[in-house]
Formats: sequence, structure tokens, C-alpha cells
Amino acid sequence: MRFVVFNQKGGVGKSTITCNLAAISAAQGLRTLVVDLDPQGNSSHYLMGQGQDDADFSSAAFFDQTLKFTARTKGVDEFAIDTPWDNLRLLPSHPQLDELHAKLESRYKIYKLRDALAELDGQFDRVYIDTPPALNFYTRSALIAAQGCLIPFDCDDFSRRALYTLLDNVQEIQADHNADLKVTGIVVNQFQPRANLPQRLVQELIDEGLPVLQPYLSASVKVKESHQLARPMVHLEPRHKLTLELQALHEKLAD
Repeated sequence: MRFVVFNQKGGVGKSTITCNLAAISAAQGLRTLVVDLDPQGNSSHYLMGQGQDDADFSSAAFFDQTLKFTARTKGVDEFAIDTPWDNLRLLPSHPQLDELHAKLESRYKIYKLRDALAELDGQFDRVYIDTPPALNFYTRSALIAAQGCLIPFDCDDFSRRALYTLLDNVQEIQADHNADLKVTGIVVNQFQPRANLPQRLVQELIDEGLPVLQPYLSASVKVKESHQLARPMVHLEPRHKLTLELQALHEKLAD
């Protein structure tokens, strides 16, 4: 199963959700790949710390290959690297993604990621794709390549307003490029159950019939420590409340 974690708004927890769900998948014995398409590389840093900057093993190198005529095209797995955890591999981001963007878009390489990941269906049980906070070439490539779309929502009015445009964009991708893409659900992040605004906003989404997933992910200082140490929550604090919520969310995705 291939999931894209997508929101055009920054700072909503895309990389946190991507890496933690992937780490849980891998810890449960599922062969798992994280694809980082955000030039900022937050998922790459989260899983590997500051040590990964090799342009030859990156999503940029994969896309650069599609612009060239070569006798042999390498698969995505040949550009991926091992992480410190069993069953978890990473196709890292690289700043060169920014340089390649215009060339890839003008030469319409929008289906290359889909085709490459489809070839790995027997090699990986789960693929999680982290995207930039924009509807650009890389985000569209991810939406076309994915089977399920997870939408982080961080419980403020700006996020709610942006959500409707986001859903329209996903629907357009479904209609024009990927009829198999499903909105798996909205992932409520940084939820504060004692505050009135988050409760009201989430309930309004539910009342509108939108696919809000449970459990909601609690706000936690511990996740910032997790980022700093480059250790997903399941490896840092396996019995923490947020870890248990992430595990329950992961189980929901398997239903």
C-alpha cells in the first residue's frame, strides 16, 4: 500500500506523521519505504539525523535520471538507503530537487514516480511519501503514485479554510490522473482536548461528513525531542501516549 501525506499548508506535521507511521510499520515487520520529496528534507533528517547529503542516493538522483537517455534505468530501490531500523529504507530528499523542478515539469515526467513505485509492489509492504507544502510537480507526482492520501490537520481556522481547496485538488488528481487514489482520512494533529476551538473545528468536519480519522494525535513536547534525536516515537518512548495513538492510527490504516 502506498500512502501520500499531503497538505499545502506548512507546519502541520507531515514529516512527523510520515516517519512515525513508517517506523511503526517497519517495527511490525512490514517492509517499508519512505520517499522524501520535500527539498527541506525533514523526513530525511528525522530518520537519519544530519548525516545524509549524498546526491547520488536521493530522490533528486532518481528524478534526474528520468531526464536522461541511458541504457539502463535504475529502480527507486537503487537510490534508497538503509536507516538504523530493520525493514525501513529511505529515498532521501536533496536540495537539487529545487533545481530539477522546472525541467521535470516542462518535460512532463509526472508519471515516473508512479511507474517506478509500482515496480516495487512485491518488494515493499508499505510506502509513505512525504510532500512539499505546495501543489507542485513533486506533490502531483506523489498523488498520482499513491493509493491512499492522508491529510494532516492542525486544528486552526486557517487549516480548515485551506482544507476545502486541498480536497478539490485531490479530487482533480483523481479525475484526471489517478482514479485509484482514495482519501484515506484527515489526521488531526497537535490536538488539545481541553481547548474549545480544536473540539469545535474537528466536530464541524465530522458533521460535514469528512473522513476524520481517530484517534487524534495529542500535542506533545516529547515529539520535538524525537526530532532532535532522530528517533521516531516507537523507538524513543514506546509506551508514551502519543506513540500509542500513532500505533492505533496505524492499525486503522490496515483496516
